[in-house]
Amino acid sequence: MAIGERIRFMRNLRGITQKWLGQAVGFPQKTADIRMAQYESGSRTPKEDLVKALANVLEVSPLALNIPDIDSDLGFIHTLFAIEDIHGVRTEKQGDEVHIVFDGSKRTMDESIFKMLSAWADQSEKLRKGEISKDQYDRWRYTFPAEDTTQIWAKVPSQALSDMLIQALKEEEK
Repeated sequence: MAIGERIRFMRNLRGITQKWLGQAVGFPQKTADIRMAQYESGSRTPKEDLVKALANVLEVSPLALNIPDIDSDLGFIHTLFAIEDIHGVRTEKQGDEVHIVFDGSKRTMDESIFKMLSAWADQSEKLRKGEISKDQYDRWRYTFPAEDTTQIWAKVPSQALSDMLIQALKEEEK
């Protein structure tokens, strides 16, 4: 989710208008809603000081608005928070383990995402059981979806190859 979408999400969560938010961060009343609309649509990108001001008004961390750096611990956790907002996931603690739960029955979870996560879980289970090697598992992950044969998003032949095969079949029928 881009920064503009995060700003809109947080603004709507707080129940405030673009005009009110724009004025709260210092834009003139006449242009406050226009400026906020530009940031929310992605036609403008807020500078760091504006992100901090927006976060302050929205009562969130600037990390909750920025596109997170998943290589940092805080960026990673804010990525998970954004995934919770978008896809309705939840965390559960079971003993010494923390689980991220993607509930396929929730309307917020896109069915294709749930299928992709299920395919990932299947491959992970195969790795744990020793049915595939770590190299096979990594190849599956790093080429996904090209090498995934369990779901509909698997790579299909090109249109040119498909046309050629159909033409060959037609000629064979003659």
